[in-house]
Amino acid sequence: MSGGCKPSSGPVQTPDTITQGKQYPVRGKVLSTDAARGEVLLDAEAIPGFMEAMTMPYKLRTPNILSELHPGDQITATLYVTDGSDLLDQIVITGQGQADYKPPMQYHVPSPGDEVPDFKFLNQNGKLVSIGEFKGKVLLLTFIYTRCPLPDYCPKMSQNFAKIDKALAADPALYATTHLLSVSFDPAYDTPAVLRSYGGAYTGNYTQEKFAHWDFAAPSKAEQESVDKFFDVGVTPEKDHTITHSLSTVVIGPDGKVFRWYPTNDWTADQVLADIKQLAVKS
Repeated sequence: MSGGCKPSSGPVQTPDTITQGKQYPVRGKVLSTDAARGEVLLDAEAIPGFMEAMTMPYKLRTPNILSELHPGDQITATLYVTDGSDLLDQIVITGQGQADYKPPMQYHVPSPGDEVPDFKFLNQNGKLVSIGEFKGKVLLLTFIYTRCPLPDYCPKMSQNFAKIDKALAADPALYATTHLLSVSFDPAYDTPAVLRSYGGAYTGNYTQEKFAHWDFAAPSKAEQESVDKFFDVGVTPEKDHTITHSLSTVVIGPDGKVFRWYPTNDWTADQVLADIKQLAVKS
């Protein structure tokens, strides 16, 4: 499966050979582009755990997207660092340098304090659940699709959530004030029955799972685009029935606002558990 920037300037998934390396979220301003070299000169903010704020050229995973980038554009992206090379991918334009440039779709980058819309989803029991009904609890939300073939993508998100769910179950106080929600961006295939089977396998309770603490759900086709845009999820169906996609995991506070956003797959269950405990102290 190949990766690259969506025509809408949304983020996309990268192949196994890239995801084997380390990943770092990048934010910065485009200063210039070099089509011949397939590079963008970026005035980048500090990359935690990797480098200080610096202006330098970055080679793009898919150079053809250079036509969408303009001097002055503010972007977010993911830097994939491997033994062979460092590549920039999953590029999202968050601010335009040219007023007359309008990409077909504008993605929202989740930031702490953002109010999460009251999106509705059809869960594994065929019941509508909404973001709003979990106010008062810490809501952990991530995106998956059940047919995802890459172990470091949807399966890893579900495995991490399974670890979190198990850890929370061992602490009744935290368990009672939290909820997990795995959202599929493949509602046509991921019906309630499919999500129920998938979810039961990850909880380890299979057909005995009650789904009292962890829902598996999908938005309606009509609302999927709005959900994807708000949570910065790039989704492109492929001819082989797979889906090229990016990742997005969000910790939503009891107030219904974004507390933390993880745009890659390098977060750990322990990190999110620490987020939960921090929110528990605040509340």
